[in-house]
Amino acid sequence: MPRPADPTLLARACAEALWAGDAASQALGMSLESVGPGTSRVRMTVRDDMVNGYGHCHGGILSALADTAFAFACNSRDVVTVAAGFDITFLSPGLLGALLVAEAQEVALRGRSGLYDVTVRDGDTVVAEFRGRSRALGRPILEES
Repeated sequence: MPRPADPTLLARACAEALWAGDAASQALGMSLESVGPGTSRVRMTVRDDMVNGYGHCHGGILSALADTAFAFACNSRDVVTVAAGFDITFLSPGLLGALLVAEAQEVALRGRSGLYDVTVRDGDTVVAEFRGRSRALGRPILEES
């Protein structure tokens, strides 16, 4: 399949390629709502097997949701890109049954390094703020045929 010239179609093709092998995000019940150049939106409902002893969504699960949105955003230009690190701040609990939405936005892209912000919300309530640092590896995600 030829590489799409349109940046939004390219982002979608890259996301589909990544999603096909993303067993972790799929097992957590995540779904990709949208993707574009340097952006993405991923959602997940908090299940009973995702809560900690306080009945709140486990911080590792919240981090995974934000990291998944980050991954789709930073891999949207057909260059294999990995996380170099991230920080997350928990602001409000994600409660059992909540539909959490993580929106990722590229902040800066310089050479092989990128910076992305992800906000995780339950409706209008901000649950967490995540800042991811990426590193591009210089090879394409999509196979040319």
